Amino acid sequence: MGDTYEEIPRVELTAGAAALLRRLREAHGPLMFHQSGGCCDGSAPMCYPAGEFRTGASDVLLGELAVEGVGEPVEFWMSRTQYEAWAHTRLIVDVVAGRGSGFSLEAPEGVRFLIRSRVIGT
Repeated sequence: MGDTYEEIPRVELTAGAAALLRRLREAHGPLMFHQSGGCCDGSAPMCYPAGEFRTGASDVLLGELAVEGVGEPVEFWMSRTQYEAWAHTRLIVDVVAGRGSGFSLEAPEGVRFLIRSRVIGT
């Protein structure tokens, strides 16, 4: 009999983030996330219409988030350098009140996506 284990998702959503994604999906169509760790919003995850942010060899697909009420999964991409720094963590996408990036779809909503993290195995 082979080894069995429960795979820990690398990225997941809070209920509040999932509710916001449902509203954004209704307004903008299929969605995606990218987290660069860049200068503009630090390590805030940015939400775009699917395919609007071009990913490449410097990016890693961490997961496809299933959101109830959204037909297709929401891909979550991260820059490879950011991924290397956070390789042993599970990311939790949350939403909080406050001004987010003007580039991310939630900006007009008066909220912003935020990453919380937990070391895998805890």
